[in-house]
Amino acid sequence: MTRQVVVVSAGLSVPSSTRLLADRLSAAVVEAFDARGEQVEVRLVELRDLAHQLTDHLLTGFAPLELDEVLDAVRRADAVVAVTPVFSASYSGLFKTFFDVLEPGALEGTPVLVAATAGTARHSLVLDHALRPLFSYLHAVVLPTGVFAATDDFGAGGDGGLGERIARAAAELAALVVGPAAGRGEQPAAVRPRRTTEQEFAEPTPFEELLREASGGN
Repeated sequence: MTRQVVVVSAGLSVPSSTRLLADRLSAAVVEAFDARGEQVEVRLVELRDLAHQLTDHLLTGFAPLELDEVLDAVRRADAVVAVTPVFSASYSGLFKTFFDVLEPGALEGTPVLVAATAGTARHSLVLDHALRPLFSYLHAVVLPTGVFAATDDFGAGGDGGLGERIARAAAELAALVVGPAAGRGEQPAAVRPRRTTEQEFAEPTPFEELLREASGGN
């Protein structure tokens, strides 16, 4: 079975450091799945190319054909890699708009690797104070390792450990999607089975269970 991973890049310039980081993460994800003997198909989505369609969707409530196909690919993906530039100490408006128009429950239980780029390392906390809360709200499973890259990380003087962070995050993603690798003593991550919106309406999760999950209980 070929796994499906969608990489969402919200870079605005051409070329952009956000796209560069998305490309490096895509390559690392392929290597991580290959190391576990699993086939993976990585699809990179440039939100810049969908900006007008996203605006149309917000204004009309209907997604144009190309955007609708991308949204469906994200909904069906085994995992998502989300990469945004930092604007005003948070994710970009284009990035947020894309995840705003996803149907409720589309990322339920989906492993998500969060990543961001900015001019300096001062913005690295965006991973924890903006991106993690967003995807937790969407009921995704956010990986322990996020990837932040400042401009200096792409310079000739070295990447400041960026390559190691990318490799570690990609390995965590593969482990979460595929399961523990044989002989490595790894423990599978607890991921709640994904439920469709129709299933939630037909068989809603009991309120007591939702409270228990929110409090970290068993």
